[in-house]
Amino acid sequence: MTIAEKIIALSQKKKLHFALLDPDKQTPQVAGHIAQTITAAGSSAIMVGGSTLLSQKQVDETVQAIKKNSDLPVILFPSGAKFLSKYADAIFFMSLLNSNNLNYVIREHVKGARFVKYSRLEPISMGYVIVEPGMTAGRVGEADLIKRSESQTAVGYALAAEYLGMKFFYIEAGSGAPTPVPNKMIQAVKKNTSIPLIVGGGIRDPATAKEKVQAGADIIITGTAIEKDKHFKTTLTDIIRVIEEL
Repeated sequence: MTIAEKIIALSQKKKLHFALLDPDKQTPQVAGHIAQTITAAGSSAIMVGGSTLLSQKQVDETVQAIKKNSDLPVILFPSGAKFLSKYADAIFFMSLLNSNNLNYVIREHVKGARFVKYSRLEPISMGYVIVEPGMTAGRVGEADLIKRSESQTAVGYALAAEYLGMKFFYIEAGSGAPTPVPNKMIQAVKKNTSIPLIVGGGIRDPATAKEKVQAGADIIITGTAIEKDKHFKTTLTDIIRVIEEL
């Protein structure tokens, strides 16, 4: 069974949590320690990626450190073809559907496709959109941000992703966003689609995570914002406990 198949099967039984580690935000050694905490808390996968990476070496060393400290699947969440790593288990082969730059829609994918094939990374197709405020991800990705009031626009993107054969749909407000994706928008997307819905950006506490899962999210992503919490381990454990209980 592939990693994608395992995730889909597991998401049909309970709500899941993925952690996102940005190699630009800490050293590989610290990433390894954080991975231990993430694993102990009960997360289902660790994503690696960021919008402001400087080198493939950063990604390689971070992935290797995580692998030494965790048995969770490590899935790349790349901002470009030059930031791939053969040491990961899989890659979200994602298209930033609402980008104004074709590089993020398809051209970077063309550049990286052979690397994915010959490194034997498992490609997991995913439609990806960014809503207001977007933060660094929206700016770097040159996204035509979905307005928070435009739930039907988000539904259109989600359906397009599903009809194109993508296995997952990820909607986020950007890492560190002061406000996460609106519940109404999540509800509308979930009501109209059948592929797993991933929601991230601005989710820092159990109450917010619970809201997003109740609205329809199948998988919750937390990243650098929660890692800055001095009670990181407790907060993360509580988030995972709350969403798995629903």
